[in-house]
Amino acid sequence: MPCGESPSWVCERVYEATENEALAEALGWIVHRPLKILLIGLLAWVGVRISKRVIARVVRGIDQQPLSVGALTPEAAARASARAQTMSSVLGGLATATIYTIAFLTILGEFNISLGPLLAGAGIAGVALGFGAQSMVKDFLAGFFMVVEDQFGVGDVIDVGEATGTVEKVTLRATRLRSVDGTVWHVPNGVIQRVGNQSQQWARALLDVSVAYGTDLRQAQDVIKATADALYHDEEWIDLLLEEPELWGVELLAADSVDIRLVLKTKPGMQWKVMRELRIRLKEALDAAGIEIPFQQRTLWIRNEGGADADATPDGGADDDEDEDEDDEDAGDSDAGDAGEAGDAGHGRDAGAAEPDDGGST
Repeated sequence: MPCGESPSWVCERVYEATENEALAEALGWIVHRPLKILLIGLLAWVGVRISKRVIARVVRGIDQQPLSVGALTPEAAARASARAQTMSSVLGGLATATIYTIAFLTILGEFNISLGPLLAGAGIAGVALGFGAQSMVKDFLAGFFMVVEDQFGVGDVIDVGEATGTVEKVTLRATRLRSVDGTVWHVPNGVIQRVGNQSQQWARALLDVSVAYGTDLRQAQDVIKATADALYHDEEWIDLLLEEPELWGVELLAADSVDIRLVLKTKPGMQWKVMRELRIRLKEALDAAGIEIPFQQRTLWIRNEGGADADATPDGGADDDEDEDEDDEDAGDSDAGDAGEAGDAGHGRDAGAAEPDDGGST
């Protein structure tokens, strides 16, 4: 049968016009197959465009948040836009890869290439790649769900266990954050077991103010609450505070102080700035009210072990003093003896000198 078992429309028309089987088959291969391949590519391109539009619309619908959590603030809007863009790019990439892979296999079928061995080889390669790159696959899946669930974003202050800092970059593979001392941490998404976000939607400034046990607690609470209210009504700080300060009362009876807890709801990431200013104002207010801020006090007892005689010295100092006294007495006796001998000698010399004088007169 001319033009094969499944002749194309071009081959049939050419054969009917010329009754030349070789020419009909050649024109059918040159014209019909390229047109079919072009049609497959065009359909794949259209499918990719449609899928991306559908994904973008669905993601925008899912990403919209209720007004109660502040979705209309500029920060939240920018965050939602970035998250929607990331999700759209990831899902769009997956859809593009799937559609073009199907189109490529269909084109190979047009060239009468058996797809069975090719698919089997691709399956084996996929299994080998899956076993060899399990950690990478885990990182990508974890990163994708982190973005979808909006666990954190660029600019958030997070705690991922070993590292804590401000997020600088988020990808499906890893998260980069910078700590307070400037250290940059690169954390694979697959190893993150839990995330503590300290700057999402809103934050809370929490202060435990310590006062001495002898303080009038009612007065101290009034001073603390008045100081916080003054900060809340300050025009320079009112934009950072979302609600009025709350005084929760006595939180702890510690060994050296009584702790009174004060909390303020702030904008995301502003709790540390608010707490620094509030500490200064509380110190000034407590000093002005005469309320003591306690410090640790300890009483030390010093005891002399052994009960040794205070006059005695370890090296026998008392015996040395007695020996010195005996030496002084011996020296005194010796000096007295020497003085007596000198007196006797002088008396003898005087007597001897008088004797000649007596003889002379005789």
